[in-house]
Formats: sequence, C-alpha cells, structure tokens
Amino acid sequence: MSDVVLNFMAGGVGGMCTVIVGHPFDTVKVRIQTMPMPAPGQKPMFTGALDCCKQTIAKEGVFALYKGMAAPLVGVTPLFAVFFGGCAIGKYIQQKSPDEEMTFLQNANSGAIAGVMTTAVMVPGERIKCLLQVQSAGHAPTGVHYDGPMDVVKKLYKQGGIASIYRGTAATLLRDIPASAAYLSVYEFLKKKFAGEGNAGKLSPGATLMAGGLAGMANWSVCIPADVLKSRLQTAAEGKYPGGIRDVLKEVLREEGPKGLFKGFTPVMLRAFPANAACFFGLELALSFFRMFI
Repeated sequence: MSDVVLNFMAGGVGGMCTVIVGHPFDTVKVRIQTMPMPAPGQKPMFTGALDCCKQTIAKEGVFALYKGMAAPLVGVTPLFAVFFGGCAIGKYIQQKSPDEEMTFLQNANSGAIAGVMTTAVMVPGERIKCLLQVQSAGHAPTGVHYDGPMDVVKKLYKQGGIASIYRGTAATLLRDIPASAAYLSVYEFLKKKFAGEGNAGKLSPGATLMAGGLAGMANWSVCIPADVLKSRLQTAAEGKYPGGIRDVLKEVLREEGPKGLFKGFTPVMLRAFPANAACFFGLELALSFFRMFI
C-alpha cells in the first residue's frame, strides 16, 4: 500500500499546480455558464470567452480572474491527494500482483472509484468557488455579497445548514465519475504510448506534459454538460430549484436548448490542456522526489 501513500502526497502537489495554472480559465467558464439569458433583441452579457476575459479585466482588474482561488487552493491538496490515492486503491484492488499491467478498462474503473471518493472534499470547495467567482460579474444569482470563503460558509450554513454547503453533490457525482474514468485511463494509455515498449513509466518532461494535457481534455469533453448544471445549481438562490439537477436541466433545455449544456466549452478546453499538463507534471515530479527517499 506504499503506492497509495506516495500517490496521496504527490497528488496534492499536482493539484496545487492545476489550480495556479487553470483558475483564470475556470473563472471565465463559470461566469459564462451562469450569465442570465438576454432579453429579446439584447446582446448577451458576454459574447464569448475572450469577451468575458476582457470585460472582467477592464471592470475589475486582472486579479478578478483569480477570485475564489483561495477555496480550491486550500481544498485542492486533500482533493487531489484523495483522487490519486483513490486511483492507487483502485489499482490495488484490481491487480492480482503488484507487477500486473493494468488494462484501459481497469484504469477507467480506478478513476471512477477515485471520482466517488473525492466528492466529499470537492462539493463544498466548488460551491464556495463558484459563488465567489460570479458575485462581482454583475449578475450574482443569489443577490448576496460574500467577503471571502469563510463568509460564504457562514452565510450558507445560516441559510440551509450543511445541506446548503453540499448543494450539488449529485451533480458533482454525475460529472466526476465518468470524467475521472476518462482522465486516468487516457493518461495511462498515452503514458505507455509515449514511453514506448520496455520504457513504461519513463517519460520525458515534454511527453508528461502532453499526456497530462490530453487527458485533461478527455476529462472535460465527457463532463461539460454535467458541469454546466452543477454551476447553475450551486450559484442559484436558495429554493430556486427544489427538484435539484432535474429542474436545472429542464430550465436549460426549455430556455436554451441542448446547446445550453455546452456553455463555457471554449474556456474549459483552453484551460484543460495547460492545467492538467501542470497537474501530471507536478505529480510525476513529486513521485520521483518521494521515491528517492524510499
């Protein structure tokens, strides 16, 4: 089980790299996903990812792109630690021997297991992050101003207790189980391809970045619709969607059609490659460092 511990520790390093590189893209994504529908004849608040970025910087300054980063940065160490530790657990319970090579499906199963395990850590951090990201965009759905992550927690707890802090749990599971399965399986598949026969696990820094970036794109290509629903649900005013994610889905399809489920696609994909390339590069670097002392 030493691999579980090593992956747990190295996962935290990889997660921090992900947030630092990818948060500005994530802010743009959330603002686009949660902007209100324009009135007939009016232009939308943002015409696209670049317009959202320009408006945000012009009105609020460049650091507005990093709003809400404290929550995922604090939560990302245990989150990615649990994820990569969960991947190692999934590998451990499926292998008959430590040297047995994992198949694509087995890696997908490991990723799915890890996706379930990360939900308890993921949901509160995502809820806090999304609320902080949208409150200064001129369309804060809740109408409540938050002074920071702890203020969000206090006000959410006052509104609806723990259930309010964990709003979006089912949506997060719907997003993360298939996405995590794709994430790990594609990374491990590309890692073998790039390493070549007889060199499994020995990747150049460039190959690691490429495999990680493409795995991130695979992850998000699977889960964007669920992520749109989650963002809407987690930033809505208390009581707006009594039926949860089903009510959000009905509203999106009624008002915007199926294309509404892919809002934020451009910033998601722009973020996916560099953020996840950084994640796996940090992971592999940390694993190499830790193994020097074992």
